[in-house]
Amino acid sequence: MKKYLSGLVVTFTFLMAISYFYAWSRLAQNFLSSLLLALPFILVWLIPVRFWSTDRSSYSKLDHALHISGYVSMGLVNFLIMSLILTDLTLYIFKLSFIEKYHTPIVFGLTFLSLALGLIRAHFGPAVKEIELNFKDFPSELRGLKIVQITDLHVGPTLKRNYVEKVVEKTIKLNPDLIVLTGDIVDGKVPHLKNDVEPLRRLASTGKAYFVMGNHDYYSGAEEWISYFQKMGMKVLLNTHDLVSFQGMKLLLAGVTDPAASIARHPRPNPKEAMAKHYQGKSGEALFKILLAHNPKLAALGSEAGFDLMLSGHTHAGQFFPWTLIVKNVHRPHYWGLSKEGNMHVYVSAGTGTWGPPIRLGTRTELTLIKL
Repeated sequence: MKKYLSGLVVTFTFLMAISYFYAWSRLAQNFLSSLLLALPFILVWLIPVRFWSTDRSSYSKLDHALHISGYVSMGLVNFLIMSLILTDLTLYIFKLSFIEKYHTPIVFGLTFLSLALGLIRAHFGPAVKEIELNFKDFPSELRGLKIVQITDLHVGPTLKRNYVEKVVEKTIKLNPDLIVLTGDIVDGKVPHLKNDVEPLRRLASTGKAYFVMGNHDYYSGAEEWISYFQKMGMKVLLNTHDLVSFQGMKLLLAGVTDPAASIARHPRPNPKEAMAKHYQGKSGEALFKILLAHNPKLAALGSEAGFDLMLSGHTHAGQFFPWTLIVKNVHRPHYWGLSKEGNMHVYVSAGTGTWGPPIRLGTRTELTLIKL
């Protein structure tokens, strides 16, 4: 019973109840319509109760179906409530008889149109996004370095092998000098997802691929995934770094753990330690220092440690409205795109995949090509 009484579930239940009551009071016309309207709210409610509050080691076909339908229902409920608020505000302010007469079909029309557009945009991603970074006093020896950033794939219930293969193919065509995976690559246990992440082995085999943990990687079984990626040939950075040669010059590439590392009893993210640990000797002094950190809130620590550039993900840029506005305010100034923290440049990717609802509206999935 503890999982049903947890603070998360109680809070989520309350929010779902309030949202349903609002939708029911404006849209339900009889008992049957009340039941049909309740279905997506119930499916959304089942996500934290069934999956977030329990161990993920067992995962049946029914669980898979509930996961997908619950996540799609999250998007549906989101757009339903937003459409209701929009039409009700318009009706209250302008008192348009047209909206009052066709209120229900307008609301459902807006809801399903938004849902369909969001699903389509997410399904056909990611788009290659090119970022050209210019630094004052940038070492001429490192000019032309190309980095591909993959982040927040969230391979799991709604994102499978075919999408991962698409990401890998696009990455290889870009012919990068470095490939960095900045966390939240998986959303589930190794036995359930190893076939879906298998295409990443092609990137690992290049010897150019580096990986840092995100919070969802920790939720999914940190030690098992670290071991799996290392066996694949991926270089996993846990408050450590590597010295990378490019045109005969040295580049320091460091990676830190995530604030969620305590789940696996891993050390907290420490950019200073990442820069110092496993250093290859003063004769290999790096001309440029890059930090991989899943959570952009670590930017202050990265800047203090003396890094030139930090690459992050985590925020998804909000993924779809109204979360785009919420995330922008929570993670300001490093919520998406280019920004600065002291002398350090920060780039936050909008994410190569999607978490939860496989929906993008107002944002795009991106495979980031960074040119220095």
